[in-house]
Amino acid sequence: MTYCVAMRLNAGLVFLSDSRTNAGMDQISTFRKMTVYENAGERVLVLLSAGNLAITQAVKQLLGNEIIEGPDGDPITIWTAKSLFDVARIVGSAVRKVYARDAEALKKHGIDFNCSLIVGGQIRGEPMRLFSVYAAGNFVEAGIDGVCYFQIGESKYGKPVIDRVVTPHTPLEEAAKCALISMDSTLKSNLSVGLPLDLLVYETDSLKVDKLINIDETNAYFRMIRSSWGQRLRQVFDSIPDPTWNGDQPDLHAGNGHAQPQAMNPLSKIAAPNG
Repeated sequence: MTYCVAMRLNAGLVFLSDSRTNAGMDQISTFRKMTVYENAGERVLVLLSAGNLAITQAVKQLLGNEIIEGPDGDPITIWTAKSLFDVARIVGSAVRKVYARDAEALKKHGIDFNCSLIVGGQIRGEPMRLFSVYAAGNFVEAGIDGVCYFQIGESKYGKPVIDRVVTPHTPLEEAAKCALISMDSTLKSNLSVGLPLDLLVYETDSLKVDKLINIDETNAYFRMIRSSWGQRLRQVFDSIPDPTWNGDQPDLHAGNGHAQPQAMNPLSKIAAPNG
């Protein structure tokens, strides 16, 4: 399992991925889930992958040379596409080719075709874009209906903090901090996600990658997050009043002496075997 998150903000893009691929009792292995394609000054593309490692590796092997028909009928690749939408189409095409080749054989062995990808970046002449590509090769774009981030892999543990903090207006450094806290929450709760991490921060219209770092257990900033985030949560938790009861009645309130109105009647208790 893995955890990857990508954010599309007004100021730029943030990508973060872990590198754990197996976490059994006697074997822990790693493989990087982030791939960066850069032609400085012309395009920056970032791919994050989660799911069956053999499938995602096969997709990435095809992706560098995958050719589809462009809007004007000409053949295009990820290096010649004029829009991120077409890049997402190319990624989807590579996924479908791997599915056509391997899905039936995997099914015979009881293995699902499990593959999730995020692709984003910027091509000169168009704004930044971010897409989530599914196992069927179809995709959706961030920025539609207010969604400004995507997660793939073991996403549930890191989602709450992002939902509470990140908006399209969030500064890049704050978003990167939030992504790392989201990752720390996931590391805390799930053994199948692990260090090292890859973090990439891309500034709007820069068309180059100059903020890309690998984070392991020796990274001082991430060690600070890991040690302080839980402590700060505990402090906030302790500062919130405990719920109180109004005598023996089940009407909890916030400790301010004023019972809140009931949304519905209290739950009835069963007092006999056939009650």
